[in-house]
Amino acid sequence: MSVGRSVSLVCLSVSLCIPISSSSSTVIVDGMIYVNDSIKSLVFEELEQYSKQGAGGSGGFLPAVKQIANVASLPGIVGHSLGMPDIHSGYGFSIGNVAAFDVDDPRSVVSPGGVGFDINCGVRLLRTNLMEKDIDPIKEQLCQSLFDHIPVGVGSKGVIPMGSKALDAALELGLDWSLREGYAWVEDKEHCEEYGRMLNADPSKVSERAKKRGLPQLGTLGAGNHYLEVQVVDEIYDKGAAKKMGVDRLGQVCVMIHSGSRGLGHQVATDSLTSMEKAMARDKIHLNDKQLACAHISSQEGKDYLAGMAAAANFAWVNRQSMTFLARQTFAKAFNASPDDLDMHVIYDVSHNIAKFEEHMVDGRPKKLLVHRKGATRAFGPHHPLIPVDYQFTGQPVLIGGTMGTHSYVLTGTETGMRETFGSTCHGAGRSCSRNKSRNNLSYQDVLDSLKNKGISIRIASPKLIMEEAPESYKDVDQVIETCHTAGISQKSFRLRPIGVIKG
Repeated sequence: MSVGRSVSLVCLSVSLCIPISSSSSTVIVDGMIYVNDSIKSLVFEELEQYSKQGAGGSGGFLPAVKQIANVASLPGIVGHSLGMPDIHSGYGFSIGNVAAFDVDDPRSVVSPGGVGFDINCGVRLLRTNLMEKDIDPIKEQLCQSLFDHIPVGVGSKGVIPMGSKALDAALELGLDWSLREGYAWVEDKEHCEEYGRMLNADPSKVSERAKKRGLPQLGTLGAGNHYLEVQVVDEIYDKGAAKKMGVDRLGQVCVMIHSGSRGLGHQVATDSLTSMEKAMARDKIHLNDKQLACAHISSQEGKDYLAGMAAAANFAWVNRQSMTFLARQTFAKAFNASPDDLDMHVIYDVSHNIAKFEEHMVDGRPKKLLVHRKGATRAFGPHHPLIPVDYQFTGQPVLIGGTMGTHSYVLTGTETGMRETFGSTCHGAGRSCSRNKSRNNLSYQDVLDSLKNKGISIRIASPKLIMEEAPESYKDVDQVIETCHTAGISQKSFRLRPIGVIKG
């Protein structure tokens, strides 16, 4: 492997700076990773293993830190190649990587690896006026009812009626389709990133195979790390910001939904890689990792991918909205009250696998950028025109899901984040070991007993997922959040504790 200039990985929140070599001969920007003392060893563990074994003996993976360095050499990148504290190895880009490209630079690229295969995987949070004491007597029945009403697991099929024409409309209209069909409230759209619709979506850029995969999956949770959780507020850090979100009491019940574009989004990403490879050969784009396959933003391949990605993102918003509808119906039946009477309003819906055109300051000047956020969350600061009126003074709500059995957090975006990370922050805890290692090292019954001891009711479609998604498989989400809060790229608002978990 040839070695070019080193990329300086500047780690904030600790006095640590490690130079990382990139095999590219042209490094454009520095890399920057946010960590603190508690999680830095996990962040660099992959790199140490890779260095000891060498590329040939590493099992084919590239460590996340090295992926940050590789992204720093992509044409047209500006600022830094950024790593959030929940960073871990992914396809091409690491999960937890943020990278922005200058739209006015003809060399700039878009890379499907910088978005991921689960396009617009994201999190939605609903508040209620219920308290934990209201849930306790029927917690088991409520969790079972949610499990029965919301299809989960690999190959699950949705209950929302959908034909091919309706699917094309949903791909084009996003949340506007849900609103038109009666599955959404007007307020839902107002409290959704991009208002639940990317306007550059073009259903004709989504293959028939992708549509066939997505057609039966609308309103399904899926598997992996996707979940629906019933949670209670157990700590409030910023009373003003929390109150703006309708949260003002400890013990208040919320519902968190984490899912994405299912098989449709995966197929859109897969389809794009073939066309990207041809575009790279034609345009003589040379990369040090084939998983970074990309095309110039201005090329036909780049435009086609962005239009198809936007359609998949719209599908994901419709998917989360459909599950919101089903969750509202379930709660209404359980408590013999309307969802409106239960105050089941959407606090916010955020994406963490997406690329979007945004304007940011670069070297003191506003620039239009294509910002890739893979396993990272948009976190716009106060007074930004693209966040709802409700949150203009607090900053955008940022929803950070925990791991099965651990806390989730609601943060707000900051001006510091706007300056340093293109208005981005972490998206979760981030895996600390592989799914295979988790299955081999953890006991199914031990994980179940641990959840039961915490007072958490769980419904899960696949037993092996219990081990794969156990808290021991992830970094400490509290430390991930603390890193972002201390660095100032997002601000803690309140914390949520799970009492019911529904998984695929």
